[in-house]
Amino acid sequence: MTPETQHMIEHIIQLLRKPSTTIDEDTPLVSSGLIDSMALVDLLVKLEDLTHMRIPAGKVQPKDLDTVAKMFATAQRVGKPRK
Repeated sequence: MTPETQHMIEHIIQLLRKPSTTIDEDTPLVSSGLIDSMALVDLLVKLEDLTHMRIPAGKVQPKDLDTVAKMFATAQRVGKPRK
């Protein structure tokens, strides 16, 4: 697991406000209801920070952010390096 992945997981656990919750990079977040649509914006901003990329929100669907692994794959697919 990369440090960026670990940081994202820690960030998600803080968003959930349930410290006893454990997730990994393949835990369904959106489809399971753990993360709601309002939290997706926060996750997208965090993903941009961790990847140092600009990720156009219009090219990202909730299913693209369903797991931490999918988040980073989406960043690689649609992200552009920051200038």
